Amino acid sequence: MSMEPGRTFREAWIAGVRKHYPGDPKPGYVTPWEQTPEWERASATAVAHLIAALLTGSAGAASRLTRQQKGQFVAAAWTAHVYRHFPDPKPAYVAGWDELPAWQRETDADIFEAVETARSDAGAIGG
Repeated sequence: MSMEPGRTFREAWIAGVRKHYPGDPKPGYVTPWEQTPEWERASATAVAHLIAALLTGSAGAASRLTRQQKGQFVAAAWTAHVYRHFPDPKPAYVAGWDELPAWQRETDADIFEAVETARSDAGAIGG
Protein backbone atom coordinates (compact mmCIF):
# COMPACT_ATOMS: atom_id res chain seq x y z
CA MET A 1 0.00 0.00 0.00
CA SER A 2 1.47 3.34 -1.02
CA MET A 3 2.02 5.75 1.86
CA GLU A 4 1.50 8.83 -0.35
CA PRO A 5 -2.23 9.13 0.53
CA GLY A 6 -1.17 9.05 4.18
CA ARG A 7 1.16 11.96 3.56
CA THR A 8 -1.77 13.87 2.01
CA PHE A 9 -3.79 13.08 5.14
CA ARG A 10 -1.00 14.22 7.47
CA GLU A 11 -0.31 17.42 5.55
CA ALA A 12 -4.03 18.25 5.66
CA TRP A 13 -4.06 17.52 9.41
CA ILE A 14 -1.12 19.87 10.01
CA ALA A 15 -2.64 22.60 7.82
CA GLY A 16 -5.99 22.20 9.60
CA VAL A 17 -4.40 22.35 13.04
CA ARG A 18 -2.53 25.51 12.07
CA LYS A 19 -5.74 27.04 10.70
CA HIS A 20 -8.29 25.97 13.32
CA TYR A 21 -6.43 25.26 16.58
CA PRO A 22 -6.85 28.03 19.16
CA GLY A 23 -3.41 29.19 20.28
CA ASP A 24 -0.20 27.22 19.88
CA PRO A 25 -0.77 23.53 19.07
CA LYS A 26 1.05 20.75 20.86
CA PRO A 27 4.26 19.88 18.98
CA GLY A 28 2.97 16.37 18.21
CA TYR A 29 0.03 17.88 16.33
CA VAL A 30 2.34 19.43 13.75
CA THR A 31 5.11 16.82 13.57
CA PRO A 32 6.19 16.38 9.94
CA TRP A 33 5.33 13.13 8.14
CA GLU A 34 8.88 11.77 8.33
CA GLN A 35 8.90 12.11 12.13
CA THR A 36 5.36 10.84 12.68
CA PRO A 37 5.20 7.50 14.54
CA GLU A 38 4.75 4.45 12.32
CA TRP A 39 1.30 3.61 13.70
CA GLU A 40 0.08 7.12 12.83
CA ARG A 41 1.52 6.95 9.31
CA ALA A 42 -0.10 3.55 8.76
CA SER A 43 -3.41 4.80 10.16
CA ALA A 44 -3.34 8.01 8.10
CA THR A 45 -2.68 5.94 5.00
CA ALA A 46 -5.48 3.50 5.78
CA VAL A 47 -8.01 6.27 6.47
CA ALA A 48 -7.02 8.10 3.27
CA HIS A 49 -7.63 4.86 1.37
CA LEU A 50 -11.03 4.50 3.07
CA ILE A 51 -11.97 8.01 1.93
CA ALA A 52 -10.89 7.15 -1.60
CA ALA A 53 -12.83 3.88 -1.47
CA LEU A 54 -15.96 5.73 -0.33
CA LEU A 55 -15.62 8.17 -3.20
CA THR A 56 -15.00 5.38 -5.70
CA GLY A 57 -17.71 3.10 -4.30
CA SER A 58 -20.27 5.89 -4.47
CA ALA A 59 -19.22 6.84 -8.01
CA GLY A 60 -18.21 10.22 -6.63
CA ALA A 61 -21.52 10.88 -4.88
CA ALA A 62 -19.73 11.02 -1.50
CA SER A 63 -18.40 14.39 -2.59
CA ARG A 64 -21.94 15.65 -1.95
CA LEU A 65 -21.70 14.87 1.77
CA THR A 66 -21.83 17.90 4.05
CA ARG A 67 -18.60 19.06 5.68
CA GLN A 68 -19.90 17.62 8.94
CA GLN A 69 -20.56 14.23 7.34
CA LYS A 70 -17.10 14.24 5.76
CA GLY A 71 -15.53 15.07 9.11
CA GLN A 72 -17.56 12.40 10.87
CA PHE A 73 -16.35 9.80 8.38
CA VAL A 74 -12.72 10.73 9.03
CA ALA A 75 -13.22 10.82 12.81
CA ALA A 76 -14.91 7.40 12.91
CA ALA A 77 -12.29 5.79 10.67
CA TRP A 78 -9.45 7.33 12.71
CA THR A 79 -11.04 6.14 15.97
CA ALA A 80 -11.21 2.59 14.62
CA HIS A 81 -7.47 2.74 13.95
CA VAL A 82 -6.74 4.09 17.42
CA TYR A 83 -8.56 1.04 18.82
CA ARG A 84 -6.56 -1.17 16.46
CA HIS A 85 -3.25 0.09 17.84
CA PHE A 86 -4.15 0.71 21.50
CA PRO A 87 -6.14 -1.83 23.52
CA ASP A 88 -7.16 0.73 26.15
CA PRO A 89 -6.85 4.24 24.62
CA LYS A 90 -7.40 7.44 26.55
CA PRO A 91 -11.05 8.50 26.29
CA ALA A 92 -10.06 11.73 24.52
CA TYR A 93 -8.44 9.66 21.73
CA VAL A 94 -11.74 7.91 20.97
CA ALA A 95 -14.24 10.66 21.77
CA GLY A 96 -17.45 10.80 19.80
CA TRP A 97 -18.08 13.52 17.24
CA ASP A 98 -20.06 15.71 19.62
CA GLU A 99 -17.24 15.57 22.19
CA LEU A 100 -14.50 16.60 19.74
CA PRO A 101 -13.37 20.22 19.90
CA ALA A 102 -14.51 22.41 17.01
CA TRP A 103 -10.95 22.75 15.68
CA GLN A 104 -10.66 18.97 15.36
CA ARG A 105 -14.04 18.59 13.66
CA GLU A 106 -13.06 21.25 11.11
CA THR A 107 -9.65 19.66 10.59
CA ASP A 108 -11.23 16.23 10.01
CA ALA A 109 -13.48 17.72 7.32
CA ASP A 110 -10.44 19.42 5.77
CA ILE A 111 -8.69 16.04 5.62
CA PHE A 112 -11.57 14.45 3.72
CA GLU A 113 -11.61 17.33 1.25
CA ALA A 114 -7.81 17.24 0.81
CA VAL A 115 -7.89 13.52 0.01
CA GLU A 116 -10.85 14.13 -2.30
CA THR A 117 -8.93 16.87 -4.14
CA ALA A 118 -5.72 14.82 -4.34
CA ARG A 119 -7.71 11.88 -5.69
CA SER A 120 -9.29 14.08 -8.35
CA ASP A 121 -5.95 15.66 -9.25
CA ALA A 122 -4.22 12.29 -9.51
CA GLY A 123 -7.07 10.52 -11.27
CA ALA A 124 -7.79 8.50 -8.09
CA ILE A 125 -5.75 7.41 -5.10
CA GLY A 126 -6.29 4.13 -3.42
CA GLY A 127 -9.59 3.62 -5.17
